[in-house]
Amino acid sequence: MSASRRSGTTDELGPDEPERDGPDSPVGSDGPAGADGGGSDLLAALLDGMDAALCAFDADGVVTHWNREAERILGWTADEAVGRHGFAGWAVRSADAEDIEGRLLSAMHAPGRQVHEFALLTKDGGRVLVRTQSAAVRGPDGKPAGLYCAFSEVHAQIDLERSIALSEALFEDASWGVVLVDADLRPAVVNSHAARALGIGRTAVLGRPLGELLAQGVEELESALTHVLAEGAPPAPAEMWVSVRTTEGEKRRCWRSGFLRLASPLTEEPVPLGVGWLFQDITEAKVTEQDAAQLRFRTHQLHRAARAAAECEDPAEAATVHLDFALAGFADHAIVDRIAVIGGTAADGSAGDGEGPVRLVRAAATPSGAPGPSVLAGHAGLPVRYGDAHPAVQCVERAGSVRASAGSYGVEQARDWAVQRRWPPDTVHALCAVLRSRGRTLGVVTFLRGGGRSQFERTDAMYAEDVAVRIATALDLAGLGK
Repeated sequence: MSASRRSGTTDELGPDEPERDGPDSPVGSDGPAGADGGGSDLLAALLDGMDAALCAFDADGVVTHWNREAERILGWTADEAVGRHGFAGWAVRSADAEDIEGRLLSAMHAPGRQVHEFALLTKDGGRVLVRTQSAAVRGPDGKPAGLYCAFSEVHAQIDLERSIALSEALFEDASWGVVLVDADLRPAVVNSHAARALGIGRTAVLGRPLGELLAQGVEELESALTHVLAEGAPPAPAEMWVSVRTTEGEKRRCWRSGFLRLASPLTEEPVPLGVGWLFQDITEAKVTEQDAAQLRFRTHQLHRAARAAAECEDPAEAATVHLDFALAGFADHAIVDRIAVIGGTAADGSAGDGEGPVRLVRAAATPSGAPGPSVLAGHAGLPVRYGDAHPAVQCVERAGSVRASAGSYGVEQARDWAVQRRWPPDTVHALCAVLRSRGRTLGVVTFLRGGGRSQFERTDAMYAEDVAVRIATALDLAGLGK
């Protein structure tokens, strides 16, 4: 008899282990005393620690192993189960016993594992639908010596399969980006959608710092990931603006992102494995929403400006009112220049005698230092020293809007660029809109932005033209355009 039989654990763990040297061999022939008992203890711990229920049968169909998970599911203890012949009369209904045992024992003579589903009886008389995996256990001669059967409740198995299927679907077919980020904030798994959004292959993303994948927005994203690792998932998705590097340059995108902290289910204390980051590109919807909000605001400003200007007794003051209302959220500074009649130049900007260039006189401007309301200027009628290529002059000559920008200039170069054009030194972007009333060109209004703002777009030019119409009407009424 082996040491495991002598230790009293075989009834719970399994049949007698095969003797190496025959039944008459000395106890010490297997090694040091107690070594076999230690192996039995290890086997007991392994079987009882399994998440799946496990039982085993010898070649005659007698139960030899029965672990604690099997006891939990069916209620039968190892003492009650081990030694019984098959499941008939206790773990299955008598009517089902022959079919179930036949399917189970057939695994001893079939290659690989056999999967079956059938109902087992619990100790209190209930029925449990289980899914089994059974396979033959072969002896030293290669012949079947028994079989083992691992089983679990079908609903638990289905839950597991659903979790696996969900995981695979997320990383293959999901219509939003899914990225698993490790504790070092580096992508560990990336699905196809996320790889396309990042503009790089799935394998090329793995293990790289986020700063190499995104041109802008990295700090905000890393801050969110660090917070999730420390505090857990936020209660709602977050909208993040990022810039993605592409072959066509940087593209600004808005991603609605959700975060989940991943912890190992195999430890008592939660050990963070990383963060699950799910995101969806909402750039188009966000831009549409922002454009709609901007249009509502600008329309409201035009309405407020018209109401306020209507209360001004001086039409020139009404022109500055329109200018001040237009600046809100649109530009940092604004200048109004009117056309001066010099050398026979007419008020519409055309030379009356073919001689004398167009010259502009400052009519109103906002303070170039601290913010404040625009003030009327140019009472002396002295022309502003604009060059022929100045955007304001070009605007008058073309009778259309002109945009200008310092572009990729450095700080000092951009400053020189602004000073040369007689604008405040912090100017980086400019938009000139022509002032026309009653079929005549009266001058030009120039809106200026600093480095903290984006350059003017076509929608900005349309808004500036609306403001220019109102300013031109007021100037025409005041006689400043004559």
